Amino acid sequence: MVEKNRDVAAAADREIVVGRVLDVQRELVFEAWTNAESVAQWWGPNGFTNTIQEMDVRPGGVWRHVLHSPDGVDYSNKSIFTEVVSPQRLAYRHCGPEEGRGLLFDATVDFAEQGAGTEITMRMLFRSTADRDFLVNEFAGIDAANQTLERLAQYLANK
Repeated sequence: MVEKNRDVAAAADREIVVGRVLDVQRELVFEAWTNAESVAQWWGPNGFTNTIQEMDVRPGGVWRHVLHSPDGVDYSNKSIFTEVVSPQRLAYRHCGPEEGRGLLFDATVDFAEQGAGTEITMRMLFRSTADRDFLVNEFAGIDAANQTLERLAQYLANK
């Protein structure tokens, strides 16, 4: 038991966890995360837009997209889905624009029923504390993740 607790504590400095409760049924929230047309409407921090190039939501499937920043910088992204359990969980490995290039992290998004709504918990586990800190410091990663969930909430409120 002590070893497991030590592993969890060791991971804490490599992890970002954000969450939100939405007054929307879990199936609709899951659909918004897995439909390319929907994702293009809300993914990313405030002011960003998306071009979804590919979104094959199945284990081993690839998700490629470009985040367009308000200042005109494009950020190419590639992720590979590792787990898809509708409507409970999505997991993917973010590997940058190409395998081996860019910031590598494993993301898990859990969708739990919360009364008539849905509690979303998004976890990103990085290879190192330095990688986590780079995302936090260079890209305001925690704020960006929370803004992304807020944009999802706004998108679903308008559906």
